[in-house]
Amino acid sequence: MHTPHPYFDLPSDQFEMTLGTRPLGHAQLIEVDAHYHAEIAQREAILAEEHGYYFQVLPGSEAAQWETVELVLTSMTRDYPDHFQLERQGEMWTWHNQLLGQHVTFRLGDPASLPHAPLDWLGRQVQEDLLIMDTNDPECPLVAGQLCFASRWSLGEKMGLSAMLIHGPVPEYAQRIGRPVDMLMNRLKSDRPVWRINWSMHACPDLNLAPKHGVYQDAQKLLVTAQNAGERCFYRVERQTLSKLPRSNAVLFGIHSYLASVGELSANPIWAQRMLGILRSSPPSFIRYKGLLSYLEPLTAYLQARAMV
Repeated sequence: MHTPHPYFDLPSDQFEMTLGTRPLGHAQLIEVDAHYHAEIAQREAILAEEHGYYFQVLPGSEAAQWETVELVLTSMTRDYPDHFQLERQGEMWTWHNQLLGQHVTFRLGDPASLPHAPLDWLGRQVQEDLLIMDTNDPECPLVAGQLCFASRWSLGEKMGLSAMLIHGPVPEYAQRIGRPVDMLMNRLKSDRPVWRINWSMHACPDLNLAPKHGVYQDAQKLLVTAQNAGERCFYRVERQTLSKLPRSNAVLFGIHSYLASVGELSANPIWAQRMLGILRSSPPSFIRYKGLLSYLEPLTAYLQARAMV
């Protein structure tokens, strides 16, 4: 089954709610692709618009932020040596980002040596949203995050909450995968990061789907018809990684979001057939949670026509 990106592949035509984690192994922790410059520019503009909405930290998260800086910069220099280099002389580090033309020298652990808080500065170097969960607490609360490309949620409504409460609005989350998620977070090993895929569907091509833009998003849904759903609907995949930070005993949760139009993907009738099956087998509560209810009918009609090609 060929699709524009392997993360868009659909293995079956049935709705499933599983954790679906797998070892990251030797794969990149941070992914850098052709959209790097555009998405970094977007992040900068979003943070300039309303910084406190998109970046928040709780007191006591500083050590985990710095450990995240170490992990991410080291990973990027290893995986993309032509784009990123790191010079280390004791606590003095110099970061070379050739893609952005940035050369930054800072003292590890000294927030005054960076132009922004450690996690905030780091988030401006990557396409991923970066979130830190504190596993010193068995409930694994969210304690820091830069979240510019959220899929209909915000830091303000989740900061300080446990993993279980963060996912409270997800239908059947607690019954089906709540306990496995808590176990994963608490048992994760620093040398064994994991990753998973999460999907959603939206009626606009924006990466920033923060709740503050909900009125605009709802208006776009009303424009979807069985004729234009291919151009107006977008399948979104989040590649989510979880990495244990051994010194601070926190977990770094990274989210890299990818988008493709339904029209592009459903050019493959197998993909159209499988997505149609997933939508038809999804519980009504899940359809409502995903925000699909108002345009489900024209979307399925469009997919039905493509699946029969």
